Amino acid sequence: MSNSLPSPTGMRRQPRQARSQERVNRILDVAEALFIAEGYNATTTSAIAKRAKVAIGSLYQFFPDKAAILQGLALRYSDLLYQRLSEPAPETLAALPLADYVDLIIDTTDQFFTDYPGYYAIFMPLQGTMPELQKIEAAADAQLIQDMATELSLRGVGLDAADYEAMAFVLVKAIGTLLWLALGQEKPFRQRLMAETKRLTLQYLQSYFSSDLIPANVPAGAD
Repeated sequence: MSNSLPSPTGMRRQPRQARSQERVNRILDVAEALFIAEGYNATTTSAIAKRAKVAIGSLYQFFPDKAAILQGLALRYSDLLYQRLSEPAPETLAALPLADYVDLIIDTTDQFFTDYPGYYAIFMPLQGTMPELQKIEAAADAQLIQDMATELSLRGVGLDAADYEAMAFVLVKAIGTLLWLALGQEKPFRQRLMAETKRLTLQYLQSYFSSDLIPANVPAGAD
């Protein structure tokens, strides 16, 4: 399983040396801070270059315009989330009870949003405005769907590959959308929405993996 997503397509060229990669990272770090503080539309490439302490020509060597910087930032966020969700091996995830599997996926995703508040702050106002961002999101989801389909297939209930893929598609899209929408709510309601998302996800999975059902009022592991 890959541990990262494809490289930014909007970049003019990829950094090949550590010094160049450090410069690109600094540009993205500064852009992230400015996009959060000033907003994407109000931020200029000149301001990014000045704050990053790189010549504007050096910035343009890697990013042809501000949109390409935004795409690079979106890909970096997607890659960081993917790395977190793909850390356990598929075999390890498949061995977890469904309730623990659901908790791990949803808690990991929510913790990522908590650790990187800029993801929501920057991209929520831009939703639906840039096809390039939609392509990045679709590619990230496609990789998560592929991985989850593999994890579910290892539970050995004898379904077709198309069934696991359909289940994974529903789960990735539903969990991602619900947690994304929850970010705009006050903390108590956000926590409630997380709990409801877990409930929805667990019951959906139990409809396929009925052997993992735990009777009501009986703690996990009880005889």
